[in-house]
Amino acid sequence: MTEFEAPFILAIDQGTTSSRAMVFDQAGRVVASAQEEFPQHYPADGWVEHDPEDIWNTTLATARAAFAEAEQSGEVGAIGLTNQRETTIIWERESGAPVHNAIVWQDRRTAEACAQLREAGFEPEVSARTGLVLDPYFSAAKAAWILDEVDGARARAQSGALALGTVDTFLIWRLTGGKRHLTDATNASRTSLFNIRTHCWDDALLERFGVPRQILPEVLDCAADFGETDPEIFGRPIPICGVAGDQQAAAIGQACFNPGDIKSTYGTGCFVLVHTGSEIVASENKMLSTIAYRLNGETSYALEGSIFIAGAAIQWLRDELKIINSAAETSELAESIDDNGGVYLVPAFTGLGAPHWAPDARGLLCGLTRGAGRAHITRAALESVAYQTADLMSAIAKDGAAAKTLRVDGGMVANDWTMQFLADILGLPVERPQVLETTALGAAYLAGLHAGYFHGTDDIAERWRLDARFQPAMSAGERGKYLDGWADALRRTLV
Repeated sequence: MTEFEAPFILAIDQGTTSSRAMVFDQAGRVVASAQEEFPQHYPADGWVEHDPEDIWNTTLATARAAFAEAEQSGEVGAIGLTNQRETTIIWERESGAPVHNAIVWQDRRTAEACAQLREAGFEPEVSARTGLVLDPYFSAAKAAWILDEVDGARARAQSGALALGTVDTFLIWRLTGGKRHLTDATNASRTSLFNIRTHCWDDALLERFGVPRQILPEVLDCAADFGETDPEIFGRPIPICGVAGDQQAAAIGQACFNPGDIKSTYGTGCFVLVHTGSEIVASENKMLSTIAYRLNGETSYALEGSIFIAGAAIQWLRDELKIINSAAETSELAESIDDNGGVYLVPAFTGLGAPHWAPDARGLLCGLTRGAGRAHITRAALESVAYQTADLMSAIAKDGAAAKTLRVDGGMVANDWTMQFLADILGLPVERPQVLETTALGAAYLAGLHAGYFHGTDDIAERWRLDARFQPAMSAGERGKYLDGWADALRRTLV
């Protein structure tokens, strides 16, 4: 039986389609875990919502389950929290009740509002202050929509009766019994309201988007005192010591602490993040400049590319097309055919993210012949992840941050076929760690830093372990053929 190193760290990983809780020991080994999916709501074309109570209930249930299992082997001493970013919730301070469903990061309802701001010449100011583009993806326009569309919400916000937050802030509020209204620098940097140069909520941005300052949370470092849980939740208060948005947490879990280190996470979406050091790198190729982490008051930055649909395409095959019963079938189906038969899927179900930023784009399945079947469509969904990553890596390289190796994580990377195809299309080695859920692991590491379990980022980096390395084996000619087909499909989508 494994002898775990206690005290343990409970990592809460609240994602787009499920909530997960994992308990790690100080060697980075998994002690316990629990996961629960929750419903997605699509009230109109391009709209995506979550019931905040579903977020809370699944978070609470999984956290309690993992906690109870772990405490059979040792004591949980700290909590780290990571979350789906940009998803926006407004709730009543007195009752804690949400005034509207959470508007999810994938949601496109504010595309017109963002377009109007862009036409008014506001985008350069947003980019200069936040490192972001003007897009419905980010939180500011979502918050303004709720304040304008929910009866009386704006007046209540201005009176101080409401609180605004991304999912981390909402969960901290609930976990602490409403005592703490906080976020961390990484989540704040994804709102379009936080100035990543001055590290403050920006008055000019608040005015432009119409968001009252009094509903915003306080911004802390990623490893800090975020309060203690209500004793009723776990039977005793436990300190919340680390918080980061999911992609930044994954980069920390992948030990991306040096300029040039790069990781790509494959969950509901796909997110490539490259560490750029202490200076902000302004992209000339529609990548995002963002905060990688802030520790002891010192900020490290990153370039990031965001793909909205990755694993969600596999869910679509399962839940909507019903051509697979589980994600585990996809590898066998892809391997059952010699090539893609000219079939391509551009999964622009909620628009396209970087480097295209086309919120009005919609999905396209093309190249179908009478001989195309479920294997071709399934393979096209898997291949689309590699092609979209190649687009991001190309943009990052043009910004001067070319990669030599790509570290990958997330649920999709367990699929060996997909990882080999990714390496082939990128022409780069792809490294998969032993712990695939590096998002949760990164949150645990942050909590451990503040709790004193780890002695710095070098201490964390020493814990990274390789599971498999996928070397590119495809010829340049074959790679070019696949990429040309993708470029043609993309062109058809963006017409």
